[in-house]
Amino acid sequence: MHFVEAKGILSSKNGMNIYRGCSHGCIYCDSRSLCYNMPHAFEDIEVKKNAPQLLEKALRSKRRCCMIGTGSMSDPYIHAEKELKLTRECLEIIEKNGFGAAVQTKSDLIMRDIELLASINEKQKAVVQMTLTTYDDDLCRIIEPAVCVTSRRFEVLTDMKKNNIPTIVWLTPFLPYINDTEANLRGLLGYCAEAGVKGVITFGIGLTLREGNREFYYSALDRHFKGLSDRYRREFGNSYEIISPDNGKRMAILDDFCDKYGIMHDNDECFRYLQELPEKYEQLTLF
Repeated sequence: MHFVEAKGILSSKNGMNIYRGCSHGCIYCDSRSLCYNMPHAFEDIEVKKNAPQLLEKALRSKRRCCMIGTGSMSDPYIHAEKELKLTRECLEIIEKNGFGAAVQTKSDLIMRDIELLASINEKQKAVVQMTLTTYDDDLCRIIEPAVCVTSRRFEVLTDMKKNNIPTIVWLTPFLPYINDTEANLRGLLGYCAEAGVKGVITFGIGLTLREGNREFYYSALDRHFKGLSDRYRREFGNSYEIISPDNGKRMAILDDFCDKYGIMHDNDECFRYLQELPEKYEQLTLF
């Protein structure tokens, strides 16, 4: 881990990454891809130590309130956040300035900030996004070895519901011949229904691989799933999109389930929901 003085914190779409790199060890992580031009080892996490000050300045310069997102590239609740508390400090700034927040994570460390998120949601809007990939906790420990298991993430989603904080679940990725089974999908969807999630985001039953994350992923396959990397090479070559042979069947199950339980599952609709601030709150900021 190393610290830097960043020059800016918000993207053009009002997203922020306080950290660059991750300690969760997920075997499929796209953020490892070389195309992102990370100048340091992925586990040598870059910490933007002045992120709160940059965020404060950025929010004060905005003419109207909006949603501020975090977690699209690097999880805001990596292990170091427990001591550094930069994500919490940024959430406090968001709350103080009357903005909304959309937070994406795999970590139950977010529970530390549940009262703060509830306060943001009461004043404006807070949405918690949780990634679920693997219903079987033993398999989850292999695929996502250094973060809480899926059953614990389900508990987080349930607690968010109890605190009236809306949730979106990212059901992605599904790794062909590992977690792309019907049983896995139905288990995860059951969690979503029981936790009362607002919506699910998925990009089909598969994953993406490109230079950087492909090599890391295949190395993990060689350690845990003997012979599977060779099968991937035969069937998928160097394709960017690795689509499960059962994609059509699984997506039909997902669509039918979400329709039955009233779960939003159109990606564009989910993203609009994450970006939109309720009109009643926007009007209040004018007076």
